[in-house]
Amino acid sequence: MYTGKCEMPGQRLCAAQAHGREEDAMFDDLMEKKEKKVEYIELIYDLIFVYVIGRNNSLLHNFSDGFVEFGAFMAYLMTTLAVIQIWNYSSYYINVYGRNSVRDHVFFFINMFLLYFIGEGTRADWQGFHVQYHVAWALILINIGMQYVIEYRNHSGEPIIQKQIRRLAAVLFAEAAVVAADIIIYKTFQTSWLSLAAILVSMTIVTALGHNRGTDYIDFPHLSERAMLYVVFTFGEMIIAIASFFDGAFSFRSTYFALAAFLIVVALFLSYEVFYDHIIDREMQTNGLVYMLLHIFIIFSMNNITNGLEFMREEEIDLIPKLTFLIMSFILFFGTLFLIGLGHAKARFRKTRDLFLSGTAIGLVFILLMFLFRENMVVNIAVSLVFVYVMFWRIYRYGDKIRNM
Repeated sequence: MYTGKCEMPGQRLCAAQAHGREEDAMFDDLMEKKEKKVEYIELIYDLIFVYVIGRNNSLLHNFSDGFVEFGAFMAYLMTTLAVIQIWNYSSYYINVYGRNSVRDHVFFFINMFLLYFIGEGTRADWQGFHVQYHVAWALILINIGMQYVIEYRNHSGEPIIQKQIRRLAAVLFAEAAVVAADIIIYKTFQTSWLSLAAILVSMTIVTALGHNRGTDYIDFPHLSERAMLYVVFTFGEMIIAIASFFDGAFSFRSTYFALAAFLIVVALFLSYEVFYDHIIDREMQTNGLVYMLLHIFIIFSMNNITNGLEFMREEEIDLIPKLTFLIMSFILFFGTLFLIGLGHAKARFRKTRDLFLSGTAIGLVFILLMFLFRENMVVNIAVSLVFVYVMFWRIYRYGDKIRNM
């Protein structure tokens, strides 16, 4: 109740003012949204993905005819996208419907255990573990889908929410069915293209659902923090991978490559940090689906950069494939960052095209120099180092401009 002094003459005016203050207070209470915290169970859940990321990267160390074996590369592509997608599905569910309840913990721990089978099945002779991998994968999708089914009953009388739950659950169950069917397809035709198609189609459908859906229900500060933490864990995996540069006897060349690779990872980390801290509007109203989808490609590009840096020292890999792989990985990382900024940054940033134009120009110069000095990996890694820091400088300038607005 409003108990302050009346600032208007007359009893009726005073009563109107008091009523208005009460309505304002009620409106403020409704609009004040308590930000969801990242719970301990979510952080523990992320650690299993760090393990699986390392297993995925090991697939790219099977070489044939001057590059990674085609079968191993396709397995890497499928397993990496599959695992990141599983993380996305889990994180999105917990953001919208998670209550840090006993049920949430049970479902999380079941998925963590199933992910061990996925990690164990991710190896050079992955064909022998195809059934194990796909059974675990399908069960994880069904597990997340069942969480939506249970949640559906908790929203009786809320048709809009129930409609969205039905759609997301249908995507999960349909993808699980396709993944399970791939077990039979693989035994018959010795191909897993169906699994990769399932991932890409479900990504497309979820993105479409995001465009057709309003900006209700999600806690974007929590969702963006979850994505950031997974990116940070992936950076940790990159730093651990750099330890391989110190293998063997001490030499100037090994130290040079180790230092350059470390500084490249630092620049990528700082670039993402500036986006997260100063460019992304974490208070914006968004459904978050596109934001999470783009982070699939951010994390995928980081895994590729890790492997691309290791490839630079591998003499058995041909120059053009290894350079193309590393260049495309860098371009995918920064290109996806810019796309995140385009759709989720503060309003004035979204209206600015200079960063995209200058980034494109810098990227073209980088590609030209990399192929120009393709015979010299010492120069190539130096060019890569300069490129990532020039890109970071451009991103920092825009972040600084937004911070000072």
